[in-house]
Amino acid sequence: MSKFSLAVAAALSLSLAGCGGLSFTPEPDVETATHTAILDEVAAAAAISAYRVQHGLSPVVVDTTLVKAAAFQAGNNARHGQLSHDVGGSFTSRMASAGLARSYAAENLSAGSETFEQVLARWKASPEHNKNMLLPQIRRIGIARVDAPDTRYKRFWALVMAGG
Repeated sequence: MSKFSLAVAAALSLSLAGCGGLSFTPEPDVETATHTAILDEVAAAAAISAYRVQHGLSPVVVDTTLVKAAAFQAGNNARHGQLSHDVGGSFTSRMASAGLARSYAAENLSAGSETFEQVLARWKASPEHNKNMLLPQIRRIGIARVDAPDTRYKRFWALVMAGG
């Protein structure tokens, strides 16, 4: 399997459910037990946009820097077999490393969902994750899934959102 070597992005630290602080550490090599899934980021952005529009908010677009940031964190969680906002460095530091230190940003993580539709439903049902998706300042997103079949959760998801 190929190596990850993704510099990630993050922004102003928010008091998010389990999301806060920022510090970036270079990503370790990806073990053979994990691989990044190919997602339709445009379809994910369309689904999140539709949800936001239902709530009177602006739609979002896919941002490649945020996709890399999401892949970095999903990969770190998969390699460690745990769900954590800090396993790849603090959110604030990861966003600063991606050049988003002055941006409004948030991160949603999940593990175990088989499909994007399932993970989106989980985030909508979670008050803090839902709040992140409905932040009025958000304009751009990156989403990633990394599969780790030898772990308890099997699939790790990350959604990184930023303003402007």
